[in-house]
Amino acid sequence: MRTPRILRGLGANVVTLGAVSLLTDVASEMIYPLLPLFLTTVLMAGPATLGAIEGVAESTAALVKLAAGLRSDRVKRRKPLIVFGYGLAALARPLVAIASTPGYVLLIRFTDRVGKGLRGAPRDALIADSTAPDQRGRAFGLQRSMDHTGALLGPLLATALLAGAHLPLRTVFLLAAIPGLAGAALVVWKVREAGSVAAADAAPKAPARTLDAIPRGPLRRYLIILLLFTLGNSSDAFLLLRASDLGVRAAHLPLLWAWFHLVKAGSTLPLGALSDRMDRRRLIIAGWAVYALVYLGFARATEAWHAWALFAAYGLFYGLTEGVEKALLADLAPAHARAGAFGWHAFALGAGALPASVIFGALWQGAGPLWAFGLGAALAGASALLLWLAVPSPRAPAQA
Repeated sequence: MRTPRILRGLGANVVTLGAVSLLTDVASEMIYPLLPLFLTTVLMAGPATLGAIEGVAESTAALVKLAAGLRSDRVKRRKPLIVFGYGLAALARPLVAIASTPGYVLLIRFTDRVGKGLRGAPRDALIADSTAPDQRGRAFGLQRSMDHTGALLGPLLATALLAGAHLPLRTVFLLAAIPGLAGAALVVWKVREAGSVAAADAAPKAPARTLDAIPRGPLRRYLIILLLFTLGNSSDAFLLLRASDLGVRAAHLPLLWAWFHLVKAGSTLPLGALSDRMDRRRLIIAGWAVYALVYLGFARATEAWHAWALFAAYGLFYGLTEGVEKALLADLAPAHARAGAFGWHAFALGAGALPASVIFGALWQGAGPLWAFGLGAALAGASALLLWLAVPSPRAPAQA
């Protein structure tokens, strides 16, 4: 069977990790789009509680990603942390099915995100280690595209179990363990360390502080700008809550989430590949502009169909930015400190995730959705301007 053209030149690690992302997101997205509904109608939590839970969860993942990335660079091994991270999340995530209070949900989400943190930076570094510099946008685009394909299939499966098989929410949550554990098993079976990790030992090294201190130069400025953007990028759970307010029925929320991920899956790979042939900053800035317009749209939306249109545009934002942001990071980071750089990237996003979700939830509850969504749009615009002015486009990927 002929290898599809879009996959040619990408190594087995890249393709396998894409498949693992697919299975993991099937498991995750059988739960996530239903979690706001579960918290607000079954456990009787409000928007502020939802914001706190999601903010703590994402900030936890970011802190662990930083530690895991630095550790991976020191020991020159990626796979053990990747395996443990996928396995821990696969076991913890379905325990939402037995949660009886928002506090239990917070604990489960915390454990799930620890697993995500352990695997995230080493996995991204392994993808970069296993890929030629001029293929990075395509490699990260493939990983994100497969991730989003899983996130498309997960809600569809949840809808079939809820509406077709008439299973209760808690049973659907329990069944999410199956694809999650399958993904963890695939990592054990197929993923291998990349030769470039060991080869990095022979490369000229910067002082040891580059592994432990905040990066300098354009990479530091890039991370600060990402932090600013993230302060206006609250949990997507709020968008699902807004969709519910606009009249999208509970049974249709997984379908809306699947529609969102269909757009993400279809756009991330080709746009990531496009970034290998042009200034990556242009695509990121375009994505942030789309984000600002989407948030303004959610602030002013009045009908259920508005939610469907806005979620499609929101999916395009992810296609323009997710793989491209990571490819630009790999261009700016030295090879011997690459996992640490991805860890700092996750830390920058996580440092903004908790205040972003808490502030968004408090603004929504106190002043209404217009103020909450308006703040996100304003910060996206400011971040786009700063990226263009403060971060030069690398002429060639940074070398160790």
